[in-house]
Amino acid sequence: MDAKAIDDILASKKVLISGGTGFVGSATVRALAEKHPRCAITVIDRSPPRSQHALPEGISCMQVDVTCMPEVSQAGIVPGLADRFGRRLEKEVWRINVVGTQNMLDAAMENGAEAFIYTSTCCVVTDDMRSSYANIDERWPTSSNLLIYGESKVIPHGCLATAEALVLNASSDKMATCALRPSVLCGPGDYQLVPAIHACIAKYETPFIIGTGQNLWDVTHVSNIADSHILAVENLVTSRTAAGEAFFIQNNEPITFRDFCLAIWAHFGHIPPFEIQIPESLAYLAGLLCEIVTWLTGTTTTLSRGSVRDACAVRYAHGDKAREILGYEARIGIEDAIRLSCEEYAHRIGVELPT
Repeated sequence: MDAKAIDDILASKKVLISGGTGFVGSATVRALAEKHPRCAITVIDRSPPRSQHALPEGISCMQVDVTCMPEVSQAGIVPGLADRFGRRLEKEVWRINVVGTQNMLDAAMENGAEAFIYTSTCCVVTDDMRSSYANIDERWPTSSNLLIYGESKVIPHGCLATAEALVLNASSDKMATCALRPSVLCGPGDYQLVPAIHACIAKYETPFIIGTGQNLWDVTHVSNIADSHILAVENLVTSRTAAGEAFFIQNNEPITFRDFCLAIWAHFGHIPPFEIQIPESLAYLAGLLCEIVTWLTGTTTTLSRGSVRDACAVRYAHGDKAREILGYEARIGIEDAIRLSCEEYAHRIGVELPT
């Protein structure tokens, strides 16, 4: 089916985007409004529109809470870096990502929705840090040994099925569903990755290489993730070949974690004056000590056993399935993704990048 025919179909559709004022959600709203301007878009979220996550004019926004079925709200919560490796937010993450998703599914089916796209995460696999994930695909099994975010997306919790499973099992002739699994993200409104790496400059941490520094990540620009959502919408209202399927979505340009950090620092005019390689085992011990201090003092630390393993992890998939079924290709390459992310973050914090 050609692009005009798809656009004509979507012109008659109503699209509801939950979590639409957040990082991925707002990027998806902008991409859908640009590609299919005749499509009626409604955004629901617990938070009102934010300046760092701008939405196009004319978008209807509602503040609701998905965990309250009468309101039906946003689709997810992503813990901050300090909480990612702990259990402090476990109940809240589960409440929103699982109960909220079930509420959204129920409301979609009751209102005759034709398609339902769930923003899952690569963490449903890669949060199990006991393994290395080099060039994996969607056949790779999930694990019962995940962090709280990955667990809430895929792992059974008592008798409660999790969010991704709920969505994929709900796919039917009446309502087609699929799940997208983005990799680590950067881009406009990123509040975790680039800010944390940039902060290493002020903390004099840039010379230190944890592990070999050669472990590969696939970091994706959020606009590419938004593109994948639009492709999934188009598929589920036409051919439906994506129905019941999960897809890893990434830039498909693996980069070593060290090179990614060096590129960000370089955009801010910083080059580490020297380099010191710290064995992963030693850094792991330091992370344990920081966790003990944190527990004793009630403070927050960015260094933990989890963050050390995370920095040394290998995690990237190959993109064949998304390419073949959705027609997905990363529009913004990794070099431009890093540059654009640094420019946006510098503007946000009022810093002028060197020319």
